[in-house]
Parts: sequence; structure tokens; C-alpha cells
Amino acid sequence: MGFFDRLMAQFIEIIEWTDDDRNTMVFRFPVYAKEIKNGAKLVVREGQAAIFIREGQLADVMAPGTYTLDTRNLPILSTLLGWKYGFESPFKCEVYFVSTRQFTDLKWGTPNPIMMRDSDFGVVRLRAFGAYAIRIGDPGKFLREIVGTDGLFETAEISNYLRDMLVQAFTNSLATAKVPALDLASNYKDIGDKLSTAIAQDFASHGLTLTRFIITNISVPPEVEAALDKRSQMG
Repeated sequence: MGFFDRLMAQFIEIIEWTDDDRNTMVFRFPVYAKEIKNGAKLVVREGQAAIFIREGQLADVMAPGTYTLDTRNLPILSTLLGWKYGFESPFKCEVYFVSTRQFTDLKWGTPNPIMMRDSDFGVVRLRAFGAYAIRIGDPGKFLREIVGTDGLFETAEISNYLRDMLVQAFTNSLATAKVPALDLASNYKDIGDKLSTAIAQDFASHGLTLTRFIITNISVPPEVEAALDKRSQMG
């Protein structure tokens, strides 16, 4: 490290993240040489959590607030580093910021028609799509289970995986609901509520919370649409 590099490193005293992208879920703070100085300030804004990683091991998770980093607010890291008599400076560590706000207007849909057995029409092919919202409920678990060492993790990296989980749960919920094809449109909310309950545990195992699930449309074959139009005209 040259003199100029050492000089610049001395000015890295504030660890913070200003989120300018609504799709970023996790951001790794670029600590110079992964070294943090004694008395450095950590700023965790509302809707964020900060996680300290030491040699691949998850240490302390910090809630919103402003901290002067020392042994009092980094108890797990202090144990890992063997700080018996106080804060040693500098120390090497990685700091990840996790966005804990809601990520809204995420899309889901059935890539292929799903089969439903109906009392009026027999086996019916359906397509469905809608939107959902999530929140990172357990930042540490999400970092361990999903993010790993990715320094910039965005919703696009997990959207397909979550969509597949939702479609599978939607198919199961539709089968157990036993709602006639002609009555699907009037039961979107009930089906969505049942799915949210069914999928909650799967999402939680990844550190995520499904905060909202919306069915925008369930499309049925033309003959079912014709029957529905005929019923409406009779009504």
C-alpha cells in the first residue's frame, strides 16, 4: 500500500448506505482492504439492517441507529476476534446492508396452463397472473440461505425462484379450494389468502415474509368464458 492509499484509508470513518435503487436487496459496503478503524461510525437508516461478517461467519446484526463501533455494540464479533481487553484497531470485516422495507409490485404468473378438475366442465386448463410483495424478515437467514457472497443482490436474481414457489402453492391452493371455474373470479381474495398462509413457512425458511399476494386474473378456456357470459346475461 502506497502513502496516498494509506492516507485515503484514514478518512473511511463512516459506514453507511444510501439506497438509490428500489430493487437492491443487499449491498456490501466497500471497506478499504476490509479494515475498519477504531471508533468508526455506523449509520443504519430506517428500512435497513447491517450485518458484520468475519471470515465467512455471520456475527452481529445491527438495527436502525447510529453507532460508534466498539466492544459494547459488537459482542459477537468481539468474541470471534478475541477482544478481551477492549476494541483493537484496525480489524478486518465485511459489512452487508440489507434492505428491510417492502418490495412491492413483483409479478408472478403461470408459464404454462395448469389443470383443474371442474364439476361442470371436467378438466379445465387455466392461466393466472398477478402481483405480490415481500419483505426481508430475517436479514441473517436471507444472507446465509440466498445471498451468500454476492456484493450486490437485486430482486431480479430471486424473482424467478419465488415465482415458481408461488405458482406451485397457487396450484395446490386452487385444487384444495374446489371452487367451480365459473366462480373463480369472485373468489380471488379467498384463494389468495389461503395461498399466503400456505406459502408463509416456505418463505420464512429463506428469511422472507410474503406481505401481500394478489390474483389479477385467472383466464379460462373460451367455452367456459361463453358459459360465464351466458350466465351473466340470464342474470
